[in-house]
Amino acid sequence: MKGTLPRSVSPALRAAAARQRSVGAARWGVLLCALLAFLWGGVASAQTVGAHTTYPTAVDPRLEEAAPRPAPPSAVQPSAAQPSVEPTPPSDAEDATARPSDHPLAVGLEVPPVPEGFKTHDGGWIHFAYQPSSRARVETLKLAADKAREELREMLGQNVLERVHVRVGRTVTEMETLAPEGAGYPKYASGVAYSEIGLVLLTEQPRYPGERHDLVQIFRHELAHVALHDAVGHRNVPRWFNEGFAVHASGEAVTDRMQTLWTATLAGNLLPLADLAQRFPADATDASIAYAQAADVVRYLLRSHESYRFRALIERLRTGQDFEAALSDAYATDLSNLEYEWREDVARRYTFWPVLFSGSMVWMGALGLFVWGWRKRQKRNRKILARWAVEEAREDARRAEMANRPVHIVLARPSEGMPLPPGERISRPDIPKIEHDGNWHTLH
Repeated sequence: MKGTLPRSVSPALRAAAARQRSVGAARWGVLLCALLAFLWGGVASAQTVGAHTTYPTAVDPRLEEAAPRPAPPSAVQPSAAQPSVEPTPPSDAEDATARPSDHPLAVGLEVPPVPEGFKTHDGGWIHFAYQPSSRARVETLKLAADKAREELREMLGQNVLERVHVRVGRTVTEMETLAPEGAGYPKYASGVAYSEIGLVLLTEQPRYPGERHDLVQIFRHELAHVALHDAVGHRNVPRWFNEGFAVHASGEAVTDRMQTLWTATLAGNLLPLADLAQRFPADATDASIAYAQAADVVRYLLRSHESYRFRALIERLRTGQDFEAALSDAYATDLSNLEYEWREDVARRYTFWPVLFSGSMVWMGALGLFVWGWRKRQKRNRKILARWAVEEAREDARRAEMANRPVHIVLARPSEGMPLPPGERISRPDIPKIEHDGNWHTLH
């Protein structure tokens, strides 16, 4: 279909071209059906797992009751007789949504000893303990540790993370067994930071099947909790500030947070910061807004030309000032004015462009490109067929003209006495000649 046919287009060739066009149309139809089916499946999948791919859970770990600690690792090894059971996602009634971290508040805890059979790595300021089978995953954490520490020190302006212990379990159940004795454990976390003793617990596998689980980002999130706790001298800060700093510093779910803020801004569903000082909402949607909003407020405080103010805020918190007073001294504003300025900034930034990154718009764009390509191909095919028709009509006209042109047959005899050119013989009178297009041809 890309080239042109010869001038003489036979009916058989035109029929073959028509069959080729039919096959091409059928292929495009199959591709369109496959795209629509995939789009429908993607929407259904997003509705199914959407509750487990957002942000940290809405449960306040500081107010959560201590969960009973499971048996030690040696007692929870899977066996062939007892297949493992996948945990079921929590419902809103259980006051939880999937999240990658938590930071329970506990006093008088001690770092538990390394379980038997675990490998260890001492990186100076950070100490890892993990199962031998988790070595490859832990190597990525080792590579990210020093850079994360330097970035946190730069943001906070304090020499934080002097000593951190990281314990990595293969599964969520094994991770829970690594918690300190008597410590509260968030029931729905995929990572935990016990900031008072510098202990971070991680799981190599996600808590729920299909859940987003970036181990390095979870690790950075937990380090941020410990670093902030060190920087403010182990003093309490508002919940939105603590979680917002950890989410922002880890760089997790940037696209999801952007889309959540865009939707909440247009719908007028942003939450008052005062309501997020102690705990976050239990509803999954409101919890996602709370985490996205908290992280963006911290981003606003950490703007490049205001970063020195953020370090001043941390220093004042470290000396014992409460958050409102420290904010007023460092930024020359109170929490209400800060929230007002931040909301104006969000209204300017979150216009319609973030929707381009949403899954629905991506698929709509793909479908639009598909339709555009199909129509362009059809238009090109129509042009080719029209050109073939013109060329065939011209060829038919030329043949008709040639068929109607007269043919003269002349019996030639040279004149007597006329000299002949050298080497030419006298033509026989019985051999006819034909004139065609001004030329004479001898018939043999």
